[in-house]
Amino acid sequence: MSHGSPSYLAGLIGTGIGPSLTPPLHEREGDELGLRYVYRRFDLDELGLPAESVGDLLAAARLAGFDGVNVTHPCKQLVLPHLDELSPDAAALGAVNTVVFRDGRTIGHNTDWSGFARAFDRGLPDAALGRVVLLGAGGAGAAVAHALLTLGTGRLTVLDVDAGRARALAASLADRFGADRAAGGAVAGVADALAGADGLVHATPTGMAAHPGLPLPADLLRPDLWVADIVYRPLETELVRTSRAAGCRVLDGGGMAVFQAVDAFRLITGVEPDAERMLAHFSTLIAAPDPGVRIAR
Repeated sequence: MSHGSPSYLAGLIGTGIGPSLTPPLHEREGDELGLRYVYRRFDLDELGLPAESVGDLLAAARLAGFDGVNVTHPCKQLVLPHLDELSPDAAALGAVNTVVFRDGRTIGHNTDWSGFARAFDRGLPDAALGRVVLLGAGGAGAAVAHALLTLGTGRLTVLDVDAGRARALAASLADRFGADRAAGGAVAGVADALAGADGLVHATPTGMAAHPGLPLPADLLRPDLWVADIVYRPLETELVRTSRAAGCRVLDGGGMAVFQAVDAFRLITGVEPDAERMLAHFSTLIAAPDPGVRIAR
C-alpha cells in the first residue's frame, strides 16, 4: 500500500467494547480497498469514565483528527446534546450510532435501523408482515421498530420490561407511521400478542453470553412464526436454536451487525464498501474463539 493512500481515523465509544467485531470489520475492509484505515476503541469501562463523558470523548476525537466514530451502549441517546446536526432518521429515532466530523461540524446518523432492514430483506425476503411483536424498546429496539414499519409491517406490538418505555416508543412510532400501526405494553402480555402474530423480533440483551437464556417461554414458538434475533455473540443464541427446533424461519443477528457497519463505513469514508466481502469477513471473525462476554454493535 502506498503512503499516498487516503487515510481515515475512526473509533468506537461505549462500555465493554473490547470484543466488538466492528473495529476489525472496518479495518479489514479499509485494507481491501487500499485505504489507510485505523479504528480505535474508547472503552468507558477501561477509561474509568461514566457514560455521560461521551461528549468529552467526542470532542477529544474531533481534536485528534478523527473522521468519525461509532457510538454504542449506553451512549446512543446521551450523545445527542453534543451534536451539531442529526440525519432525519437519527432525529426520528432519538438515537445515534454513527457520528461524522465534517467541515467543523459533528453530524449524527443511525445505521442500526438500515442495517436491520437490509439484513431482514436478505434473510427473510418473503416474510409476512401483517402483525409483528418486538421484544425490547431500548435504543436497538427503537431502530428495529423504525425498520419494521418502514418495511411495511401492518401492526407492531412493542413489549418491554418497562411498559412505560414500550408505550412511549409506540406513541413515537404512531406519530411517524400512523396511529393504528404501533402499540406498546409489558412483556407479561407476550403470549396474547404472539397468538395472532406473523413474526417476532428480539432486541434485548437476553441471549448474550453475559445474559444467557430465552426471552420468552419456548412453548410460545410455533412453526408458522418467523423469528429474528439481533444478538450476534453468540450467533446461535438460545432463541435462535429453540426457534429453529420449533420449525420457525429464523434470522440471526449477524446480518444487522455487518450491514450497520457497511453503512457506517460509507458515512465515515465516503467510499462504498463491498458488503458481501464484509459478510465473509464477519463469518471468519465470528468463528474465532469468543474473546469476551459482552459484545457491542
